[in-house]
Amino acid sequence: MKAVIMHQKGEIPQYTAHFPDPVAQGENEIVISIQAAAIKHLDRSMAGGKHYTTKNDIAEAKVIGGDGVGILPNGTRVFALGNGMLAEKAVIEKDSMIEVPEDLDDATAAALPNAVAGSAMALRFRARMEKGETVLINGATGFTGKIAVQIARYYGAKKIIVTGRNEGTLQALRALGADEVISLKQDDESVIAQIKHIHNHTPIDVVIDYLWGHSAELILSSLAGNGRFTPKTRFVSIGSVTGDKIQLSAEILRSADLELSGSGLGSWTRAELGELLHSIVPEMFKLAASGQLKVDIKIIRLEDIEKLWDMEMPDGVRLVVTL
Repeated sequence: MKAVIMHQKGEIPQYTAHFPDPVAQGENEIVISIQAAAIKHLDRSMAGGKHYTTKNDIAEAKVIGGDGVGILPNGTRVFALGNGMLAEKAVIEKDSMIEVPEDLDDATAAALPNAVAGSAMALRFRARMEKGETVLINGATGFTGKIAVQIARYYGAKKIIVTGRNEGTLQALRALGADEVISLKQDDESVIAQIKHIHNHTPIDVVIDYLWGHSAELILSSLAGNGRFTPKTRFVSIGSVTGDKIQLSAEILRSADLELSGSGLGSWTRAELGELLHSIVPEMFKLAASGQLKVDIKIIRLEDIEKLWDMEMPDGVRLVVTL
């Protein structure tokens, strides 16, 4: 079968037309025919051996890709989690798949769930967002950030503040539900002053952070108090695009009512993951199919993966491989 293989961590994955077909091993496994699979930061990080879930992986050639849309033997079209999804066929577990609505195309269905996991899970389960709250999304110009803006609005956020470096994309987020934009291209003092001004007038209840690094330090500094009572802010780390470590003053933690947490593989409970698969993603599929959730994608063919693996995508666009 056709497949994309990673031979050594950190290398460019290679396309092959002659890889052995996968075989289901247990009663809960089934082979599906893949139609589309998205290329995400997670896939690149895992394929390169940089993601925390791959530190103990054995170095061996394997098909990459952690999810995708495919056809079951009975003809049903599903989105599924699994291993080796960048191939014509893959083995999945029967309890890790979601039926795709007829009016939703393969590429959109493949692109959306990871972004939903990277936004809805943080908003629902880590931040415990409630209607009428103010949400700041740090790094909102990426694909998942754009989805987060729309889901926060759908969940009833009263005010949504977005940060990023691309001025054009930041302004475009207003059409998706953002109320205020903060450019991270400003000097540090200006960023802090802008966040403090907003926080003083409309306390920030939730921070959803895709960047970490220096911008997270600026946001946390902006939330610091001066010895008086402060509103509670739930800060949820989802990604670390601009750095894996930060400096955090203990004075910030003592002076402000802050709750710090993370949202990602390993932090979710089985019940939360089950709700993602069987309730949240199907709901978002329906929104996308009806045009209420905007998804921007670029489609490529499987055989073009080597030359396009490291391609710089425009802000907010997801690369999707179709077969």
